Amino acid sequence: MKTVNTLNAPSALGPYSQAILLENGFLYTSGQIGIDPKNNILVENDIALQTKNVLNNLKAILNEAGYSEKNVVKATIFLTDLSHFALVNQLYQDFFEEHKPARSCIEVNRLPKNALIEIEVIAYK
Repeated sequence: MKTVNTLNAPSALGPYSQAILLENGFLYTSGQIGIDPKNNILVENDIALQTKNVLNNLKAILNEAGYSEKNVVKATIFLTDLSHFALVNQLYQDFFEEHKPARSCIEVNRLPKNALIEIEVIAYK
């Protein structure tokens, strides 16, 4: 088991790692919110900007571990408002292109730092 950390994604908000890589090839990321890794501040209260930051943060973690978005087998999306579902779907599709990992999307009451979205992924290679 190996801990994965990169300066190209926000540091953990608590006692956890950005990701854990197992010897069997599975990579588990912690949930990412729309924090800008340059200043560790959540981007403004805009679902599109937060979603783009989340996906960029996940890409940075995947890349640090030697993976890409094409290695993602499962994604879990947490939204504070399901009315954002269509916009998030479009940005998600733009990120993954033709690759379509298994996915769940759940509406939640609240996320850390009052973020609008959080995504975690499982990757394999």
